[in-house]
Amino acid sequence: MPRYLISFDDGAMDHLDGDLEEAGEQAHQVLRDAKAAGVWVTGGGLWSQQANIVDVDGTRRLGDFPETKAVLGGFSIVEVDTLDDALMWAGRIAAACRCAQEVRVLMDDPEV
Repeated sequence: MPRYLISFDDGAMDHLDGDLEEAGEQAHQVLRDAKAAGVWVTGGGLWSQQANIVDVDGTRRLGDFPETKAVLGGFSIVEVDTLDDALMWAGRIAAACRCAQEVRVLMDDPEV
């Protein structure tokens, strides 16, 4: 069954101000519904845009802050039959979070 990445950009919810708690509860209700429907895989928000980097030789370092305007702020992964199903869940998340959601199909990996 295909998996879809539903995501939003960092700062997309900045306009909420006092509605953040209500939006959070509504978003959690959508996630509870997705779990009950058996389509939820994983997801969450990103705490910091500065990454820890592990190079191919195992060397670790603190990465730079992204210089782009749009960076990932949060994501959900759902496993559903069709793109239309993924778009329906994205619509529910968008309404709860009060921000647009981007939907992408994840490449199939037979090892997963």
